[in-house]
Amino acid sequence: MTVTAIRQESPERLRVTLDSGEEIESTLGAVTALRLFVGRTLDEEALAELRTESVRALAREKALTIVARRQMSARELKDKLRQKGVDPETAAWCADWLTERGFIDEQAYAAAVVRHYAAKGCGAGRVRAELARRGIPRELADEALEAMPEADGKLDRLIAAKLRDPNDRDEVRKLSASLYRRGFSAEEIRSALRRYEADFED
Repeated sequence: MTVTAIRQESPERLRVTLDSGEEIESTLGAVTALRLFVGRTLDEEALAELRTESVRALAREKALTIVARRQMSARELKDKLRQKGVDPETAAWCADWLTERGFIDEQAYAAAVVRHYAAKGCGAGRVRAELARRGIPRELADEALEAMPEADGKLDRLIAAKLRDPNDRDEVRKLSASLYRRGFSAEEIRSALRRYEADFED
């Protein structure tokens, strides 16, 4: 197979034409790395390498654009790439490539998620669920949650702001359900309510 033309379609995009009529969209980086030029003959191995490297280079461009917008996990990136038509194997390769070079830092991302949801008044259960939803590995999630402030102070403030009468069972039940949905455990809520009741009686 012989390269019959290499056309530049944008500053970084090139189209390689072969004498078979096949056209391969590629990038300047891939074409340069593979030392392609018009007239070069490609055996089956070289042609397969051109196809693979071109697909990866184009997907990597998409991946870099995606992670430039916001922090994310490797799983979130793979999901987004697949939504854009990238095959699973190439999406996984891109996620590994970006992780190895520090463009994806799941440890820092997990810490940021914990800080964000803790500041919103969420409990550890809700934060853990959010970390799992975003594809953060369990061990990194556990490590990030260790830095989460104790729930006591936050729960005490939430209950003091929302509960008018601790003897109103209906009000207590509704508030407890709301706090549980925020990710606080049943025991944390019961303990906080007991503290509030004691302060209220005093």
